[in-house]
Amino acid sequence: MVITEVRIKLMEDNNERLQAFCSVTFDNAFVVRDLKIIEGTKGSFVAMPSRKLTDRCPGCGSKNHLRARYCNQCGGKLSEERATRDATGRAKLHADIAHPINSACREVIQSAVIKAYQDERERSKQPGYVCTYDDYDSEDFDDCYTQVVQEMKEPARGNYRAHPAHEPRGTHGTVHEAKPQVAGRDDDRPAASAGGFGAGIL
Repeated sequence: MVITEVRIKLMEDNNERLQAFCSVTFDNAFVVRDLKIIEGTKGSFVAMPSRKLTDRCPGCGSKNHLRARYCNQCGGKLSEERATRDATGRAKLHADIAHPINSACREVIQSAVIKAYQDERERSKQPGYVCTYDDYDSEDFDDCYTQVVQEMKEPARGNYRAHPAHEPRGTHGTVHEAKPQVAGRDDDRPAASAGGFGAGIL
């Protein structure tokens, strides 16, 4: 797998440690976005795209970020020590969405990104500089999606198999009384009253 493009979005000078966002394209075919270039004590490093970890409130069961002190739903106080900790005692608050699984791959990505970052900083000093990070157009993704759907419909390719129909959703062992169905409806949503709120949308 070869890195074929790196795009950089430089941050303003008022950001303390976050220097840039970047995207990395592999083999002109697969893009990973929202990597971060962060200034560390030993120089810049690349942080992989991640999401905030959550847990559930013991009172109401709703999800909250691990840094939350109170539940967003019921307002109950949450333990501040509920996050798991690594060997150094630091709380684990984020989980990587995509990341290399060995140090050699990480070094290849980091070297390419840091070089692109340095080049982008030099380009940003030139008159008429324009950042290319946000050049990905939503229409490009729509076209790509349409192409994939068309390819999946072509039986001659033989690379895709049809997805079988889903079984009816079960009740997980619980027996419920059948609900009366409204004519022309196959779900359990309440019918909108004539002329009332929601009339004409179902």
